[in-house]
Amino acid sequence: MKYNLVSLCRWIFACALLGSGCKRSEAATEPNVVIPPAGEVWLTTEQVQNANIDIEAAAARDVDDSILTSGRVTFDDQRVGHVFSPVTGRVVQIRAQFGAHVKKGDPLATIESPDIGTAVSDVNKAEADMVAAEHDYRRQRDLMAVHATSDAVVEQSEDGWLKAKAELQRVRQKASLLRAGGIDTVTQTYTLVSPIEGEVVARNINPGIEVQGQYASGSAQELFTIGELDRVWVIADLYEMDLARVHVGSPVEVSVVSYRDQVFSGTVDWVSGMLDPTTRTAKVRCTLDNVERKLKPEMYATARISVDRRHTLAIPRSALLRLGETKVVFLEVGRDDSRVKFARLPVDVDEGEASPFLEVKHGVEVGQRIVVSGAILLSQRL
Repeated sequence: MKYNLVSLCRWIFACALLGSGCKRSEAATEPNVVIPPAGEVWLTTEQVQNANIDIEAAAARDVDDSILTSGRVTFDDQRVGHVFSPVTGRVVQIRAQFGAHVKKGDPLATIESPDIGTAVSDVNKAEADMVAAEHDYRRQRDLMAVHATSDAVVEQSEDGWLKAKAELQRVRQKASLLRAGGIDTVTQTYTLVSPIEGEVVARNINPGIEVQGQYASGSAQELFTIGELDRVWVIADLYEMDLARVHVGSPVEVSVVSYRDQVFSGTVDWVSGMLDPTTRTAKVRCTLDNVERKLKPEMYATARISVDRRHTLAIPRSALLRLGETKVVFLEVGRDDSRVKFARLPVDVDEGEASPFLEVKHGVEVGQRIVVSGAILLSQRL
């Protein structure tokens, strides 16, 4: 029984070997089957299309490192106006609504204020005092010419005239602070006007509320903010270790949470000359065009600052494969009407950069056609 079982197993094993040999013999004798050399993969053009394999010629590209940091969007301080009231009074009319576009000099609000009458009367009184003091000085000077008065009286009269003249200059300068807006001495109202052209991005008053004049105390409230948003700043933090690598003119790419799929491009236009003693960071300012007004002041932003830019032979990061400790790419080494030939090639690249392109040290030459997408599928066929 045991002998028959062993014989049966030997017979089955012999049949399997015989069948395998027959298949190999048939494959070897088939005239249309060509086996690719070691390290190569051959695909039909249809297989290449179905596998979404993309091929590009290796070329010199702009390669750079980048510094990733956080910051916030702010106004360009040359394109924003903060409007305060120079007089104390009550708001009687709002002339510009929130979000309205205004030009320089357009009215924003009307304030009824007793400061208007006070300023006008102070000027009139000072003018009258100055005229009276001047007349007295001239009279005393004429009396002095005929020796009808003393030098002390003339000097005292001159001092009074100079004081009246200085007081007139003071009240006129104070009144001139109100000329930036519109003054109506009859109704005792003052009209706030826009200092620049832009959009009303903030309004902190309503009709009927009392406002404090900015010259009356140090606690005046900002009533309007007028800003132009077609260009904004991003103020970001830069660590001390990266300070020497960032320069004015460095390209910047900014992203915000509101527009995850959009990148806003700009440049560095200022780097702080000192560090914050607490955070040990320096401020860096980036200027960005914002024609569509998507970036809003006080938005949090992520800034990617490009540094160490150079033009050199580079390949897309997606073209690189790792096989153990070896870095490889796939090249297109031949093509005919029915098939495309790919070969695996070891390559040495600099992976330390954050750029989407990797600098090639050796292994790939300019013009060679490399697989930039789908290389992993070719690797599985080896």
